[in-house]
Amino acid sequence: MNLALWIAAGLLAAVALTGGITKTFVPRRKLAAAHGGGWTGDVGDGFVKTLGILELLAAAGLVLPAVSGIAPVLVPVTAVCWILLMTGAMITHGRRGERAFVALNLVYLVIALAVAVGRFGPGSF
Repeated sequence: MNLALWIAAGLLAAVALTGGITKTFVPRRKLAAAHGGGWTGDVGDGFVKTLGILELLAAAGLVLPAVSGIAPVLVPVTAVCWILLMTGAMITHGRRGERAFVALNLVYLVIALAVAVGRFGPGSF
C-alpha cells in the first residue's frame, strides 16, 4: 500500500509541476490558444499565475514533507487541496463542454482521494 501511495503522490506531483510551470511561465495568450487552455482567455493573468503557483506548491506538498520527514501530514492535506482544485477544473471545463478534460480531472481527483484517504488512514507516515 505504501508503494502505491508513493506512486500516486508522485504522479500527481508530476502533473501539478507540469501544470504549475506552464501556468506560471507561459503567457496567457499562448495558453488560451492551446488545446484545453481556452478557459485562460476568460480570466485575468493574475488568476492564471495564482493557479500556477498553487500547483507548484501542490507538487512540493505531495512529496517533500514525506521525503524530508518534516510535517508529513501535509501530504494528505495537499491531496485534499488538490481535490478542491480538480473540482474547480471540472466545473470550468464542464461549462465549456470540454468533456475529455472533465474526465481527466476526475481521474486526478480520484487519485488524490486515494492519497488523502490512504495517508490519513492506514498508510499514514
